[in-house]
Amino acid sequence: MNRFSRIAFLLAAGCLLSAGCGKTPNASYRLNMVEATKQRLTTEQEQQVATVLLAMFGTPDDPVALPEFGLDEAKLRLASGPVRSDIVGRKNGLYREHCAHCHGVTGDGMGPTAAFLNPYPRDYRPGVFKFKSTERADKPTHADLLRILRNGIAGTSMPSFALLSEPQIDALAEYVKYLSIRGETELSLMRAFFELDDDAQGKLPETREFLVDEMAGPIAEKWKSAAAAQIAVPDMPADIDLVASIAKGRELFYGDKANCVKCHGVTGLGDGQANDYDDWNKAIVEINKEIKGGLAKAGETSTSGMSAEDAAEHRKQVAWLGKFSHVVDGDALTPRTIPPRNLRLGVYRGGRRPLDLYYRIHAGINGAPMPAAKGTVPPEDIWHIVNYIRSLPYEFDGELGADRPMVARDRF
Repeated sequence: MNRFSRIAFLLAAGCLLSAGCGKTPNASYRLNMVEATKQRLTTEQEQQVATVLLAMFGTPDDPVALPEFGLDEAKLRLASGPVRSDIVGRKNGLYREHCAHCHGVTGDGMGPTAAFLNPYPRDYRPGVFKFKSTERADKPTHADLLRILRNGIAGTSMPSFALLSEPQIDALAEYVKYLSIRGETELSLMRAFFELDDDAQGKLPETREFLVDEMAGPIAEKWKSAAAAQIAVPDMPADIDLVASIAKGRELFYGDKANCVKCHGVTGLGDGQANDYDDWNKAIVEINKEIKGGLAKAGETSTSGMSAEDAAEHRKQVAWLGKFSHVVDGDALTPRTIPPRNLRLGVYRGGRRPLDLYYRIHAGINGAPMPAAKGTVPPEDIWHIVNYIRSLPYEFDGELGADRPMVARDRF
């Protein structure tokens, strides 16, 4: 083979490896097939949802933000699209460069590396966020998202992006809000089919009043009003007796009001109740139970004594369960339990500032089994629990405990 033949061969091989040397297909958002199948949508209904979402939110390469959403399109364009540089060398396509490999182009937490990570990357579509300064059911503030992007999340695969410029971090935070509003709107649209009357003939209204005012608008409004939902944190007394405060915090930790011991364990090692799931995994666990129970019941049920109508309905149910099982396997990750935090390590995913710990204890962790102390523990007493938790790494069995024997390392 001469030199030119080798070059031609290598070019041909390169074309094959790159799927034909043609233009790379445009990125697209994936439909939430788990929810679509759960709601038993028809193919036509799925297509209507996809068409509406395209009109309201655009594509990954060309995002749209209606004025009612309160989003900045310039920031969305900086974060969206393929990785590229503009004429003066400014980077674009930030989300796909830094985030999509874990969180997925759709923001569904199903990027190509997601299955290898523990915990899984966040699925933005339900609009549920764990680490924030607002009340449990409220959205995070823009500043909350910026803080997570700058600091990362300790104990997880979420890194810090502090080396990015402020405009770039700001654009990524805006794009996360966009993906979340889009994903939650998709869920609302799919669930709205259940409430249609017979006159609708299985089709959603496509008026602005329905799509924007009833579906997407209220979701976007929660993001715009997040700052007003920030937790009012009382100042920790400047002259607080730290020893007495830690003792009071320990009493609350083991007491019936806060009852932290139930999950975090009598040792604080996170070895209490550890068989629960967060909301993202729990939804799949419950679906799998429904599938297994339904298929088992179907296997025990004979259609011989049924009417033709009942038998047809039975076969339809079995077919749906089989389809649902296939969809869940292809569009959801294997559920994992959520272990309570080992408080003796001094690693806190929501941040290690006393203020961060106060937020977690006051409001709990949205989407997780961690309950709120709000309403059971007075606001000023939460500081005592914070001080006790911050002391645990320095106690016997704590990661920083000077008197901890070497054998205790096995307990981590």
